[in-house]
Amino acid sequence: MSKYHEDLDEVRALISLYVEGANGDSNKLRQAFHSEATMTGHIGDSYDTFTPISGFMSMVESNPGAAGPIYQATIQSIDLTGDAGVAVLAERDFFGCDFIDYFTVARIEGRWQIINKTYAHTGGQPPGATG
Repeated sequence: MSKYHEDLDEVRALISLYVEGANGDSNKLRQAFHSEATMTGHIGDSYDTFTPISGFMSMVESNPGAAGPIYQATIQSIDLTGDAGVAVLAERDFFGCDFIDYFTVARIEGRWQIINKTYAHTGGQPPGATG
């Protein structure tokens, strides 16, 4: 197997770790994200501006099972060059919403890590939303 294909497999496993962690296992999220990772995106009129990923981890910890009963996550693409890349994930029924997540990934000290999550809200309403 080529090094490129090994890297693809490692990043695929990294995104799978995120998917497993997003449903309440913050330890898996800590493994997937770099400690200084950030997150940005929107849900309706609410916009997160380069929030430290620790905020997302806290939300997951306080809402175990946030992924709903029909939660699905599908990796749409992974594009890597050297030690950098982007992975795109489509999520359905996470906290009552659908998202497309863009993960910037980097190999740091020999290990692939998510260094940024940028998301787009593509459907549904989070709990407590009106309208």
